[in-house]
Amino acid sequence: MRLTKHFGWEIPEARVTPERIFLERRRLLAGATAALATTAVAGRVQAASPAQASQPRASSLYPAPRDDKYIVKRPITPEQLVETYNNYYEFGSEKDIWQQAAALPLHPWSIRIDGLVEKPFTLGFDDLMRKVRLEERVYRFRCVEAWSAVVPWTGFPMRDFVSLARPLASATYVAMHTFENPSVAPGQRAFWYPWPYTEGLTMAEATNELTLLVTGLYGKPAPAQNGAPLRLIVPWKYGFKSVKAIVHFSFTNKRPATFWDTLDPDEYGFWANVNPAVPHPRWSQATERELGDGRRPTLIWNGYGEYVAQIYAGIKGQQLFR
Repeated sequence: MRLTKHFGWEIPEARVTPERIFLERRRLLAGATAALATTAVAGRVQAASPAQASQPRASSLYPAPRDDKYIVKRPITPEQLVETYNNYYEFGSEKDIWQQAAALPLHPWSIRIDGLVEKPFTLGFDDLMRKVRLEERVYRFRCVEAWSAVVPWTGFPMRDFVSLARPLASATYVAMHTFENPSVAPGQRAFWYPWPYTEGLTMAEATNELTLLVTGLYGKPAPAQNGAPLRLIVPWKYGFKSVKAIVHFSFTNKRPATFWDTLDPDEYGFWANVNPAVPHPRWSQATERELGDGRRPTLIWNGYGEYVAQIYAGIKGQQLFR
């Protein structure tokens, strides 16, 4: 079956709400709901802004110190665009799903670690936050649909999480699974998708210094539509690799069957490394549309080759760039 997908360039810019109107609406509604905000239940939107969805962790953790090692010579994308233009197929195939995603309960949130580890265990998200140190990193983000953004993510290196998980030496991959709750995520009622959303990395990728487990953005906890409470960011890969709302890490010696590679392997592969010279079967990857700006050339490895190219030096016979 050939599925029809909606891509970023199919949405006219006229649909984006002018910033002045958005901010004024936010101010008025925030004032009207201020008395209720402190008692709102987890998972409900507390004001008009998509960033104000109830969060399960203390706001005192934000903003985290910025790591200035990772410099992007482009302006940071406006926060409103990043928080209202999202791919999240659990809540629909359109980009404007931020209100629907706010229905996802974010607290309590448990994370299971199993597979080839010394001892399987489960811990709560709040407990995880006590074991890691958050930092902010500004990364380029490149979608396979040929749009891009520059985002200040808050999180912690995934290699710190791997150390906490204590995988066995025989583990060569880590699989990551998102939540599965069709009662609040209507997209998960679509039986033709291989739910739950699953992604995977090699251990070399998972422990690379760039790989980040993200809990926030723009100096505050991430809203639900951006993957709260815990998501992956691998900035040299296309965005579909950066799985959202992770509930399960499984260490294995077999390559995981990932969501899009299972659904359409001719178009979306396991590796998904960015390369302007390798087109998608239905469009070019040579350039990208930056949210809120014009087009620009795509960079090999999304500009992070000095950090990651060596990972793939000995891999032969694989489609590394799809």
